[in-house]
Amino acid sequence: MSVNTHAPSGTQVRIAHGEHAATITEVGAAVREYTVGGRPVFTSFPEDEVAPAFNGAVLLPWPNRLRDGAYEVDGTAYQVPVSEPDRGTALHGLACWQRWVVVEHDASAATLELHLPPSPGYPFDLVTRVTYSLDDAGLRVHVRTTNVGAATAPYGIGFHPWLSADGANLDECTLRLDAATRVTTDERLLPTGTEPAAGSYDLREPRLLAGVDLDDAYVDVLRDADGLSWMRLAAPDGRTSAVWMDGSMDTWQVCTGDHVGDVAFRRSGVAAEPMSCIADAFRTGERLVRLEPGVSHEVTWGATLL
Repeated sequence: MSVNTHAPSGTQVRIAHGEHAATITEVGAAVREYTVGGRPVFTSFPEDEVAPAFNGAVLLPWPNRLRDGAYEVDGTAYQVPVSEPDRGTALHGLACWQRWVVVEHDASAATLELHLPPSPGYPFDLVTRVTYSLDDAGLRVHVRTTNVGAATAPYGIGFHPWLSADGANLDECTLRLDAATRVTTDERLLPTGTEPAAGSYDLREPRLLAGVDLDDAYVDVLRDADGLSWMRLAAPDGRTSAVWMDGSMDTWQVCTGDHVGDVAFRRSGVAAEPMSCIADAFRTGERLVRLEPGVSHEVTWGATLL
């Protein structure tokens, strides 16, 4: 059941099915923890602390970075707050620190909703519903965002789970990612182009993470027979935390956490971020959704322990 607490992340919404258990937070509609048989699939954070690195949060109306927090739509310029001052970017949208409302909840599923308030920097009117459900296959996440305003809205979405190695040294773990092309970036981690994934950036086969420092987006994703693209972090004992996305998204971001602000959190897991677009899409238009009035956009992803 939902329990009101004074936790920084607000109400904690707990769901379970068999060995699978997850806690969803009111703030950010984030997956604070997800375990299978007591073993963490995601790197969690304590209930009495603020999420150190966007853990499990929903990232909208843009994921990743927006150069200078500035963009233009149909000839009108907009400015959102620069939330990453060291790089001069607006990071991970506007929804991850908002309080979402629990609209449905039973033993194995929960739905949260956010009516994102229009603001001077993003004067568009969106309602988003995210449903988290557990079954024998694992965690499934479905999101529908509807433009309830009168103007066409620029839009993108992403998610920020950190795959857990259950306390193992990340240098002794392997990572596999189903994608063939890496997005190149400048010193601000903003995109400059693409190149075939090669060397330590080629993760199509499991790669030992010793000496590997990643904060990179990938496109040209590869899919299995079910149409799913996967990212898998295998611990030394072979147990594997995994995230998948279906055809509703076609971009990954992977981060080993070497440079996150919370020093204690560094290299404690791997961010496995399914996204609908890469960084700076509001400016470049690449993979950007133009969400027209009355229209909805839907995505699905999930996770499990293999």
